[in-house]
Amino acid sequence: MYLVGGAVRDRLLELPVKDRDYVVVGATEQQMLELGYQRVGKDFPVFLHPQTKEEYALARTERKSGHGYTGFTFDAEPGVTLEQDLLRRDLTINAMAMDADGVLIDPYGGEQDLHKRVLRHVSAAFREDPVRVLRVARFAARFAEMGFEISTGTKVLMRAMVEQGEADYLVPERVWQETVRALAGSSPQRFFEVLRECGALEVLFPEIATLFGVPQPGLHHPEIDTGVHTMLALQQAARLSENPRVRFATLLHDLGKGRTSPTLWPRHHGHEARGGAPVNAL
Repeated sequence: MYLVGGAVRDRLLELPVKDRDYVVVGATEQQMLELGYQRVGKDFPVFLHPQTKEEYALARTERKSGHGYTGFTFDAEPGVTLEQDLLRRDLTINAMAMDADGVLIDPYGGEQDLHKRVLRHVSAAFREDPVRVLRVARFAARFAEMGFEISTGTKVLMRAMVEQGEADYLVPERVWQETVRALAGSSPQRFFEVLRECGALEVLFPEIATLFGVPQPGLHHPEIDTGVHTMLALQQAARLSENPRVRFATLLHDLGKGRTSPTLWPRHHGHEARGGAPVNAL
């Protein structure tokens, strides 16, 4: 059994470890059940520890078999190795493990990328799951104040995934799950900036994407661009309030300006009324 993923990453970053996930190598589902573990995974074998209720998953590999993030086939046979399990993960900083003695297992350079403050994909299989576009954006937002940046190669992969239509298969519930976690972080604006950089903002949040390039009067908005203004406002909201509802409201506050006729720019009289429809759509 190995501690894996975010718990290892956060321990190395000297951050509080909230959740601990484990990978079990060389075991079968029947053996886990006989030991008292409760199966909770619908698509692949994940179990809850009988006492701690922490998650234990059988080591597995994944292979793309369709579009989106549900088209996968899994292999969780006892012969799957720890290295194979770690290879399927999204980022190198999330593809590390620790054994019971605290020895780090790091086959893909995650510790080095932690020191370099780099978010880098583990393998080309990254492109098989569009949720990873959202996850990278969220991690970029979470670790922005620590100086983390997305590697050039990972940015290229993310843009290619969007251009190939993979983001079109993301359902609203999954998008919201990642978004609300990003809104709870210290730099939520970075989440939306990353999505814009890879082209996903226009696909997932067109109501926000359309704000970029829309001018406002410079007297009260020296940044001019409404999209830039929205990101700055969200950044300030995060500094003033930890309430994700406040941050989400800030994100939506100027959506009506995206519906102003260009013939009226940079004025936006009545934008508060025009904002109702895009707020509901988003």
